[in-house]
Amino acid sequence: MAREYKITSLRLADLEKELNYLKTTREREIAAMIAEARSYGDLSENSEYDAAKNEQAKLYGRIAEIEDVLSHAVIIEDENEETGRVGLGCTVVVEDADGNRTQYRITGSQEANPIEHKLSDDSPFGRAIVGKSIGDTFVVVAPSGSYQMTVIDVTREG
Repeated sequence: MAREYKITSLRLADLEKELNYLKTTREREIAAMIAEARSYGDLSENSEYDAAKNEQAKLYGRIAEIEDVLSHAVIIEDENEETGRVGLGCTVVVEDADGNRTQYRITGSQEANPIEHKLSDDSPFGRAIVGKSIGDTFVVVAPSGSYQMTVIDVTREG
């Protein structure tokens, strides 16, 4: 069974744009790099040629990755409900036991970026909070240990 990638329509558009860039502009740039490196002669000791071929391999790997995501994408905005419960696409404000508040966006794994406070529904935090409502307390079981949080606010974009 193929894996489903839960993404927003905005992320879908970004991936389609990146794929188009990779298949057109970037592919031509790398082809030019390979052609130039070939012109230097002996390919067996040509570091420019090796570097260009490595770039080409990375390019084709990224194209395959994006095509896989796009072919198995599930748009998460469709899952949004007006129930006030935490789900994919929600922005939540949570409070820890010390009274510190933090805001997170619950996303699919393809959009997760902890630095930007975008957490996957597959993460320990995501699994613990999905389905909760304002005022609910939940326990996150993480590799670094368990901790308790309380849902302060839940909003949906779109």
